[in-house]
Amino acid sequence: MGDGLRLHVARSGDGPPLVLLHGFTGSTETWEPLVASLGDRVATLAVDLPGHGRSGAPQDPARYALHRFADDLARALDALDVRRAAVLGYSMGGRAALRFALQHPQRVAALVLESASPGLADVRERTERHAADLALADTIERDGVGAFVDEWERLPLWASQAALPERSRARLRAQRLGNHPRGLANSLRGGGAGAEPPVTERLGALRMPGLVVAGALDAKYVAIGRLLAAAMPRARLELVPGAGHAVHLERPTELADAVMAFLAEVPVAGGRWQ
Repeated sequence: MGDGLRLHVARSGDGPPLVLLHGFTGSTETWEPLVASLGDRVATLAVDLPGHGRSGAPQDPARYALHRFADDLARALDALDVRRAAVLGYSMGGRAALRFALQHPQRVAALVLESASPGLADVRERTERHAADLALADTIERDGVGAFVDEWERLPLWASQAALPERSRARLRAQRLGNHPRGLANSLRGGGAGAEPPVTERLGALRMPGLVVAGALDAKYVAIGRLLAAAMPRARLELVPGAGHAVHLERPTELADAVMAFLAEVPVAGGRWQ
């Protein structure tokens, strides 16, 4: 990609393409339960964000900015001969998906936002978040990914994941531990919610069909989801019962069914989105 950044893409299935963008600490492996539930109904293109999984981890935090990643993703789709794709972004990946849709709207046939936010509109809140993210980034590089993951997994945001089978939780932890400390740290410094300007005022420009998904147990993102769905001209909100923040892990079958019901409304011809 641009500036020598390498993006890892895991491709699976047949049919029209669906790009999957994971959240902070995730990777393409995060999507395996959802990909299994989707089967061959779409061709999934799971992308490791910069600094995550098997993608590159640049030294410069500015290289992690989401507007830079949006152009990187466009080049990756060019290399894969994908003209238009549906895009599903989760959490940090949801912010990345919004950036991509705003910068390259002609490439997005449909947009799915899972537990996503348009960014922090309040300047004071964004400044405080950026300071906290910078401090956390320094901690990750100083103490290592293992110590960070120990603390990360104790956050109330993940409380509903206690209901996952022990094997699933072990795989999730192993996936998180596989990330590069510099990559995670610089993702916070350059692409964290405190570093990125919000896109709230631009949501009305997103004219593609949109599906906003939130777990019914995740009250904060249910509220944000309502705002997103109201601001996007062609979007609707879907709440998944029994799920918290990571709907794709906690209720993959329900999410797959919701996504496919939504995508069934998007015209397809010759295996491509129209």
